[in-house]
Amino acid sequence: MSRSAPTRSVVTIGETMALMSSSGVGPLQHERSMTIGIGGSESNVAIGLSRLGVPVTWIGKVGADSLGDLVVREIGAEGVRVVASRDDGAPTSLMIKERRTSIDTHVWYYRRGNAGSRLRADEFDHDIIRGASLLHLTGISPALSEGMADTVLEAIRIARDAGVVVSFDLNFRGKLWSRQAAQAAYSRIVPLCDVVFGGEDEAAIAVGKAGTPSELARGLVDLGAGQAVIKLGALGAIALVDGVEYERAAIRIDPIDTVGAGDAFVAGYLSEYLENADVPTRLTTAVTTGAYVCLAHGDWEGAPRRHELALLNGAEPVNR
Repeated sequence: MSRSAPTRSVVTIGETMALMSSSGVGPLQHERSMTIGIGGSESNVAIGLSRLGVPVTWIGKVGADSLGDLVVREIGAEGVRVVASRDDGAPTSLMIKERRTSIDTHVWYYRRGNAGSRLRADEFDHDIIRGASLLHLTGISPALSEGMADTVLEAIRIARDAGVVVSFDLNFRGKLWSRQAAQAAYSRIVPLCDVVFGGEDEAAIAVGKAGTPSELARGLVDLGAGQAVIKLGALGAIALVDGVEYERAAIRIDPIDTVGAGDAFVAGYLSEYLENADVPTRLTTAVTTGAYVCLAHGDWEGAPRRHELALLNGAEPVNR
């Protein structure tokens, strides 16, 4: 049996970047204006949880620069408690998003060696983790640097010693590390986690072979995950919890920007998990929050408040 969270507070740890997005549609080299914001998987989840009424803390590191000021301000403005150290020797990372066509988005990252990859476990109060009900991490952090990999493992150790639930999204980024390096890290981290999320390809990396969504979920549980959730994008998701498989179709929408949908899905699922809701309810909220983010530009801007969830209840599900 997987552990249940007794209270409703979450801590996330990871890198958040400044985000520059092309204002129009077409090749980036022809754009004459861009918008600026922020994005990062862990802070996207934190904002999604905050909008759903869950107390949440984001821990990270930014440069001692104006982009770092932007990151701290934007996350804090969403009701998230921000615990961010500053790095005088490295800048805040940058992500650039190009809307190549109305349905195709390209993303470039400028992050290696930057401030977010240099967070150490001795730079934040460990009681923040001990006092939470759930710690959420992703596979992006250990891909950034050996130091961040150590920070992730130390955070998990602190959480487990305190009886705090650990959630982990595989979140493979091929521009940061190889599939072999990711699999080695996953093999260490997944067995320490109560809830593991991943797409089909990410789960295949973790378990070492391709398979059906059901087989991949079983593979993650066999690897040691307490429960596994496979995100299937426009087809919905499945979850394997206490030996029982659950399936939920996606909500049919006309997406505007799909970046960040997976993070919103995680926020929706965890918000219900923390309420001890049944698995169908968790998945329903997850596909709903994921759909909402696709209906607006930006990584997190479209994330819904709890009272807005019902607005998509009548939307047509996707048939698998």
